[in-house]
Amino acid sequence: MKSSIFSILFSILIFIACQNPSAKESPANARPNIILIMGDDMGYSDLGCYGGEIRTPNLDKLAANGLRFTNFYNTARCCPTRASLMTGLYPQQAGVGHMVNDRGTPAYQGDLSANAVTIGEALKPAGYSTYLSGKWHITPYVVDNPDKKNWPRQRGFDKFFGMISGAGSLYDPRSLCKDNEYVAPREGFYSTTDFTNYAIQCIEEHQMENPYFLYVSYQSPHWPLQAPAEAIAKYKGQYDKGWDAVRKERFERMKKMGLVESGWEMTPRDAFVEPWSENIPDKEWELANMETYAAMTTVMDEGIGQIVKALEAKGELDNTLILFLQDNGACAEDLSWIKNRPDEKDRVTLKPNELQTEMVPFMTRDGKPVRLMKGAMPGPPESYTAYGYNWANVSNTPFREYKHWVHEGGISTPLIAHWPTKIKDNGAFRAEPSHLIDIMATCLDIAGATYPRTYNGNEITALAGKSLLPVFANKKLDRKAIYWEHEGNRAVRMGKWKLVSKVSKKDAFVWDKIEVLPIENWELFDMEKDRTEMHNIAAEYPEKVKEMAQMWMDWAKEAGALPRPL
Repeated sequence: MKSSIFSILFSILIFIACQNPSAKESPANARPNIILIMGDDMGYSDLGCYGGEIRTPNLDKLAANGLRFTNFYNTARCCPTRASLMTGLYPQQAGVGHMVNDRGTPAYQGDLSANAVTIGEALKPAGYSTYLSGKWHITPYVVDNPDKKNWPRQRGFDKFFGMISGAGSLYDPRSLCKDNEYVAPREGFYSTTDFTNYAIQCIEEHQMENPYFLYVSYQSPHWPLQAPAEAIAKYKGQYDKGWDAVRKERFERMKKMGLVESGWEMTPRDAFVEPWSENIPDKEWELANMETYAAMTTVMDEGIGQIVKALEAKGELDNTLILFLQDNGACAEDLSWIKNRPDEKDRVTLKPNELQTEMVPFMTRDGKPVRLMKGAMPGPPESYTAYGYNWANVSNTPFREYKHWVHEGGISTPLIAHWPTKIKDNGAFRAEPSHLIDIMATCLDIAGATYPRTYNGNEITALAGKSLLPVFANKKLDRKAIYWEHEGNRAVRMGKWKLVSKVSKKDAFVWDKIEVLPIENWELFDMEKDRTEMHNIAAEYPEKVKEMAQMWMDWAKEAGALPRPL
């Protein structure tokens, strides 16, 4: 009798175990979770694993146990990058060719196109849960009665906590949202910490059998340069040698690491950057900016480490593809364009539950006036500073230009790929030229998802990107070229060749009439011999310039980059 009862109980337990929704396929066969992490306004060489002195041990570990892409590209600016990343299209095809303001054409409408689908929308039919923690910034920010058709919950995400708009205080950001509603920050809010915590909450609360896609879009280290005092203190004195010395040291490390070929030259100090000396004006403030920027980056890295630990705790790390990248090159903006600030005596402190609607708050939540640039030392909520050309030139070592431009300093980003189940070539580099448009294709490929031809009754623009799975396996992509246009700056890369042009006042007014850009408007570089774009060889290869210039024109017309609104 006892034996019979035990047999029945054992059978019931086996049946329950087989039905347990938490029971998973073996990691080798299960579809992976995907975690896409993006930093904001970082230079190519800031991370330790890309030559920087900033302490990023968690990202360095992911790189050491995964892949580092050395020729991966963004779009040179925040909104276009986010639109391209989310849709697998060039920004103009996604409707966000510039920022989130309507400039009068579908390509520059400043709002995500109905003829594009997001990664979330494409993965959900394949059974993925979809979560977003952090910045969205691909639809206009409207305070009262906003049209929410392009908010994350309406564009494929099951859960969302973050910002609809882009820049703002890290302690008190405007447009903070939970799902479909604006919310005020909690007491003690700091965006890097809170976005990390929400990402971890999504991981821990996900108990379903299906895999998930988690997009973690950090605000850090975008200006304003704000970080906890204890994090900044760890960098005290580290930059006292000045920007020239730090830049040279980065370049030497990059050469030793193999990120820079021996024949490449470091670009000269930018013309807007003073030579470092003991007589630099406001020297203490300049140093504090870089110390704070480094601290912001390290706090973000610590958050990424916490996300990795959450995956380890659930046994999910091995079969989770983690991708880390940046939205544009380092930012040289000095915030002098911020005007019309009210007198401090006229400013009013917000109540605890009152929404912040200002990009630059007038007062902190505890009643201190917020001051711009040299009006305050960077770090606390009452400061609002940026590090300008001086340190941006360091962050972009060894490249030319910055955010906004499509020379290498504006569009080059690290891409770290970590996926132990599939990536075995640990610590290796991948030099294949690739782009944000490839992230959607990669996610669909590994998820077994189908890119739709129609969605919600709208015809969907054909996917522009290529899956990076062949590159993970050290193979080439079957692609002719990659293209850029931002604020009139334009480029095309075809294999080792890059054709690039920086917009000038004389040609900014003829975009609606232009058919072929004159050869003298372009620079041509051999990126294998001269990735730092020091030696323009357009005069030596006029036929190559003509060919690639025409390729760019054909692409621009097809993508909507031409005619370009002024």
